[in-house]
Amino acid sequence: MRFRSGGKSGLFRRSARWLLIGCGAILALWVAAILLFSFVPVPFSAVMAERQLGAWLRGDGGYVAHSRWVAMDDIAPSMALAVIAAEDQKFPWHWGFDIEAIQAAAAHNERSQRIRGASTLSQQTAKNLLLWDGRSYFRKGLEAGLTLVMETVWTKRRILTVYLNVAEFGRGTFGVEAASQRYFHKPAARLTPSEAALLAAVLPNPLHFRAEAPSRYVQMRQQWILRQMRQMGGEQFLRENHLR
Repeated sequence: MRFRSGGKSGLFRRSARWLLIGCGAILALWVAAILLFSFVPVPFSAVMAERQLGAWLRGDGGYVAHSRWVAMDDIAPSMALAVIAAEDQKFPWHWGFDIEAIQAAAAHNERSQRIRGASTLSQQTAKNLLLWDGRSYFRKGLEAGLTLVMETVWTKRRILTVYLNVAEFGRGTFGVEAASQRYFHKPAARLTPSEAALLAAVLPNPLHFRAEAPSRYVQMRQQWILRQMRQMGGEQFLRENHLR
């Protein structure tokens, strides 16, 4: 009995071709989403979908991912300033990556078991909007590529607007409008500097740190953010860098 030669190699080539087609289709969808969200409000993010799906799979019917899009003009300037002060003070000037912060984080992680990140607001926006949670090199590679596309297509103001609308501020709470309504019972446009700094203080780990019951660490971080906001020049910083 003779077997046809090339059967296995042909199957491999067909599988590889379909895999490449699938990867290309996903990449095209990502790029199309970035182009579309240059001017269209973001209805939901990948992390929102991930959290909601995870809750359903766990049988947690009470979990609902709350989000409400608001334009930058409907967000208090102090909120935009607070997240820059807390997360990425070089945001107006880099192309998506803070090389010095990455090097410092790498040196720290070599000598400490407590992992320190160095993601910019641009990287966080790309991850929250289009990817999933995790620390794999594969996800970070995708994040880097999408960040470059986002930095090329969007203005810094647009990146900041999307970030503020998709960032996670607590269990089921996404975006600054939902956070402001939940924790302070008022719209994001009326947030005070102190309230904005408190929301920014929970961003490193919003499922552990709680804005409604801030720990001593969160309170200390809130005060540090307020000092950074003043040292940066307050709202003038936003105006000078075309972020308002």
